[in-house]
This record gives sequence, structure tokens and C-alpha cells, in this order.
Amino acid sequence: MKKFSIYGLFHNKRLDSEDVLKEDTTPTLKRFFKLLGRYFWKIVSLNLMMLLMVIPLILAVYLYLVINKTPSALHPIFSQIYGANLIQSTPESSFLLDLFGPQVQIPAYHSTGTYVGIGICIAFAVLTFGWQNVGSTYILRSFVRGEPGFMLSDYFHAIKRNFRQGFFLGLLDAAILFFLFFNISFYWDQMGTFQTDFMFLSNAALLVLYFFMRFYIYHLLITFELSIMKILKNALIFVMLGIKRNLMAALGMLLLTAMVVVLIAFVTYLFGLNMIPIPLMLTLFFYMGATAFMSSYAAYPIIDRYMIAPFVKQNQEESEET
Repeated sequence: MKKFSIYGLFHNKRLDSEDVLKEDTTPTLKRFFKLLGRYFWKIVSLNLMMLLMVIPLILAVYLYLVINKTPSALHPIFSQIYGANLIQSTPESSFLLDLFGPQVQIPAYHSTGTYVGIGICIAFAVLTFGWQNVGSTYILRSFVRGEPGFMLSDYFHAIKRNFRQGFFLGLLDAAILFFLFFNISFYWDQMGTFQTDFMFLSNAALLVLYFFMRFYIYHLLITFELSIMKILKNALIFVMLGIKRNLMAALGMLLLTAMVVVLIAFVTYLFGLNMIPIPLMLTLFFYMGATAFMSSYAAYPIIDRYMIAPFVKQNQEESEET
């Protein structure tokens, strides 16, 4: 029996060249599961590397939650009603106090070190967001192509090659995601009028559209020399051209998410809340890598069909003429 090693987890053996040449590379559902099985442990390895995207944010949320809290009124007129009720308590003032008196626990601003820690975690996640996406996408592209891929060397090679543009695209990507989620949460709380309902639905539609655009953004970055605006423009076009594959990938992500939720609910039902960390840890070992592989498998064949293959064909025709 072979000994398991950390090196083996991040290193991939070379595939037989004859098998690669004979293999049918048509991007079908059958090939998806074939590649998923072939690169399963590599996807797990990549997932561990991708955790750097979320661990700083999880740590920031944890630090935020453990800060001492103080009660604060939700409604701005609570203090006036409370003062009037102190002067003279009446049924009306008591009713208004009950109506506008709900309070929420908010952090007490007295722990400077905690907020510095939160700031460092968020800054690390945002500043490295683009580089981490570039590195992971480069590896996933190798998997989709059926190439061996070398985890750490390919990861840092891609970052070095796209260092500047990856950084700025990552900042833009993080900003777009932040503002879309912020707008959706804001208008969700304000729903009830035509204007707020329209703004909520508009932002939700934009989030869905950008969710599919992200399938292509980093693939275009690592494959072609394009400006950021052209990358976004082409990603939008590819969303329409690859709508069937995009929807299939979204369905796969939805099914995987449902399996995770069911697993967590099942473990909670059988063993209680204390055992939730077990299915969550299993999720952290595979979920991000698997969903990223689904999006790459949906996106790269479309890019290959409409941008790479025509370019290769044109070059071949020019070579033959020459």
C-alpha cells in the first residue's frame, strides 16, 4: 500500500500521453464526471488553497460577534417616547413605548485591537481576492483540458504572470459583489413600495447576471491579453452564448448545496447542534473546489469554441497558404 503524504496531495502524476491523445474531449456530462473522478483529490487540494478566500472573512465575523454588545433602540423616536413616559406614564405612552421600543445588541466600540484585527482580515481577503481567483482558475483550466496540472507551481505561475491586472480585477470584482449584496439586503428591508420592490428585483437580477459572468472573467484574463473592460464585455457576451451550459452548472451547484444542507440538517437531527462542525468541515474540504470546477467546465468550452478554435484555425490556414 502506498503511503499518504502531504506532497502527494498537492502533486499530480503525469498521465499517459497515448491515453490523453485517444481520449474524447467533447465537453459532455459524461466527460464531466470522468474528469471529476480523475481529479477528485486534486480538487480537494485546490479547495484547501481556496479556503484563504473565506477564512479571513470567517475570522472577521467571529471577531465581530465576540465583541461586547450594548442594547440600542431600533427606532429614532424611542428616546423621546421613553422620556415622555418617565414624566407621565399613560396608556398611550406605554403603547408607543411597546411599539417603538424593540432593541438590538450592537458591538460596544471600546476594543481597538479587535477592530484592527477585523480590518486586517478584510484587507487581506480583498487585496488577494484577484490573485487567488487567477491561481485557482489556471489550475481548473488545466483540469478541464484534461492536462495533468501541477498545483503549487501552476498556482503561483499564474499569479506572477497576471500580477498587476489580476490585482485590479480582483478589487473591482470584490467591489461589485459587495455593493450588489449590500443593495439587495438594504432594499429587502425596505420592500413594500413599487420603487423599493423594483430596486430589489433589479439588483437581484444584476447579481444573477454577474454570477454567470464570473464563470468567464478570470478564464479570459489568464487566456488572452485583454483590458479589464473588454474582459467584462466578452464575459457578458459569453453568458448569452453559453446559456445552456451556464444553467447546467448552476443546477449542479444548487444540487450540491442542497446535499450539504440536507447533510447538516440530518447530522443536527441525529446528534444535535454540537455535531454541526463535522459536516461543515467536510463541506470546507470539497464544496468550493467542486463548484469552481463546475463553473470552469461550463465556461472554458464556450471560450474555446468562439475565441480559441477560430484563432487556431485561421493560423493553420495561413500556415498552409504560406
